[in-house]
Amino acid sequence: MLTLHQPTPTNTPRVVVMGAGGFVGRATCTRLAADGADVVALTRKEVDLLAADAAPKLAAHLTPESTLVVTSALAPVKNTAMLLDNLRMMQAVIAAVRSQPVPHLLYVSSDAVYADSRAPMTEASPAEPGSLHGVMHLAREVMLKCDLPAIPLALVRPTLIFGPGDPHNGYGPNRFMRLAQARQDITLFGEGEEQRDHIFITDVAEIIRRCVRHRATGVVNAVSGTVTSFRAIAEQAAARFEPRVKVLGSPRTGPMPHGGYRAFDPALLRQLFPDFAPVSLATGLDRMRAALSPA
Repeated sequence: MLTLHQPTPTNTPRVVVMGAGGFVGRATCTRLAADGADVVALTRKEVDLLAADAAPKLAAHLTPESTLVVTSALAPVKNTAMLLDNLRMMQAVIAAVRSQPVPHLLYVSSDAVYADSRAPMTEASPAEPGSLHGVMHLAREVMLKCDLPAIPLALVRPTLIFGPGDPHNGYGPNRFMRLAQARQDITLFGEGEEQRDHIFITDVAEIIRRCVRHRATGVVNAVSGTVTSFRAIAEQAAARFEPRVKVLGSPRTGPMPHGGYRAFDPALLRQLFPDFAPVSLATGLDRMRAALSPA
């Protein structure tokens, strides 16, 4: 599902990162800059993709040698208005690239595009999203494929991302570590029995880096290949602070998301990048603990 057009990785002279102010965008800029690439970091301040002048402003930063990495999104998508805004943002990206074509475009999508499955999912699993967030990412992927058919395109679909600096404070490692640091008990949805795959932020940036340097096209999932229950994650977060906070269950108010299980087979990542070793959950939590100031 992913083709490496440069078997030997090569330094990309110029990379434009749209969404450089976000969690994934910041990490991507840092990782690419470490290779010596000329990274053009664009935030909403430089290019507001919902503004009327978004397309020409973005196009002005593009060159025939630039790789464009798009991480910008209003997320998570909670309603139809947010969905439409996200599609307008991608419409501006497409207009910019039509004005100034680039030799390579990488879009950071999401594992939310996949239908639920009791078996570990792969890049070939059905893209049948069950949420507006997944619909948004899949629609954006289709827009890029249909409106920019001549532009080499890579789609990176991360699962749940954790690590220092997450601005969303999402349910899982990021929120649990902050609660434990603040000496606040961690309250789970139900008993926290859902099992999910989590990937550390620097691993997502590394996968993006490799796709850029190999001029990859196609689809790859950014996953660890390991599932862990939210209760186990919460207990591990609590254990990293003293005094140790309690991990509490709570009554569920709705169905368990994804049927309580969402696993991925990382075979493609291992095949393409055999030296890539994802950061383990325990190591990632240790790094988060080190990044948090003492409470």
